[in-house]
Amino acid sequence: MQQFDLIIVGGGLAGASLALALRDSRLRVALVENQPPQRPEGWDARIYAISPANKDFLGAIGSWRHLDESRITPIRTMEIFGDQGGRLGFSAYETGVPELGCILESSQMASEFWETAKRQGNLSLFCPARPASLEFRHDAAVLQLGDGSVLAAPLLVGADGRDSWVRQSAGLAAINTPYGEKGVVANFVTEKPHRNCAFQWFRDDGVLAYLPMPENRLSIVWSADDAQADELCSLPPQLFCERVAEAGDHVLGGLELLTPPVAFPLRLMRVPQTVAPRLALLGDAAHGIHPLSGHGINLGFQDAKVLAGLLVEAQPWQDIGEERFLRRYQRARREETVLMQAATDSLRRLFKVSPPGLRSLRNLGMNLTNGLPFIKNALVRYALGAL
Repeated sequence: MQQFDLIIVGGGLAGASLALALRDSRLRVALVENQPPQRPEGWDARIYAISPANKDFLGAIGSWRHLDESRITPIRTMEIFGDQGGRLGFSAYETGVPELGCILESSQMASEFWETAKRQGNLSLFCPARPASLEFRHDAAVLQLGDGSVLAAPLLVGADGRDSWVRQSAGLAAINTPYGEKGVVANFVTEKPHRNCAFQWFRDDGVLAYLPMPENRLSIVWSADDAQADELCSLPPQLFCERVAEAGDHVLGGLELLTPPVAFPLRLMRVPQTVAPRLALLGDAAHGIHPLSGHGINLGFQDAKVLAGLLVEAQPWQDIGEERFLRRYQRARREETVLMQAATDSLRRLFKVSPPGLRSLRNLGMNLTNGLPFIKNALVRYALGAL
């Protein structure tokens, strides 16, 4: 049996960032992952909008400076459109900040995290490895891997995604609410320059986001009903480009497909209890939100930041796997997670229904907010600092 202070199951973005955040700690960390990340040829269709707060976090754990700057795009402005003339615009310049966020590929972050992890002195990587059984004793979590290896630690962190094996093995409930929607993602080359502007449309047929990528490149996320998402993915490339350009009011002119469309199912997932004796859940294992805000991974990074801070500050005599200690992490993360889940779910529901009176009212609200710089700046600054 190999003894550690902390075992992290899941080496994705959230789990790996937690491991890296503990690089200067006294803790002996084990990271268990089925397979190392791989970079696709060309451009990754899975991209994330990283908030300034999480850019700072990635800088603090030593990863941001190693990322390829030529594949990172700052967001300077954002334009949001309702379904009946509503409009809301945000500007980094008007808010007094350098940028509203950054767009970068998931695989670029994952690969850099992994390369950094391989050089970390207090970290042992178990990869490829699959968990086989998990036992919670009074003083340790004991994890057996598929090859027969046995790991033990006072604390085990489940960072193994929405369908978390760790969460299920521990008997922690997850309340899933399927949206009956899929998120369609794809990358394009644009006819017109995007000028570092992100766009979002709340349409009758779903929510469409344009996210700027380096030079005249663009990534989209189109959240649509299952049937429409499947139809979009089945279209010939040229027709798909035309549909996406039309849905975006041709703000960037014509589009040329870079990566074929891929769809993934959407659901809201609430996990009432994210800690238990010897266990804490992190990232997508602990929560799931609608992608219309683009903040899913930002929540995961903040989970890692908060948990790492508590572990680093713990005294040598403290039991980091004790439930009372772990409840500090659960309390610290609950408010932001619940707020973001409620906000994204409410926005989706608000624009999903179409009574004439409500349609006019919600678009009027967007226009009123757009005319009040103080409120707009407050909204942006909250997002920059809290997410």
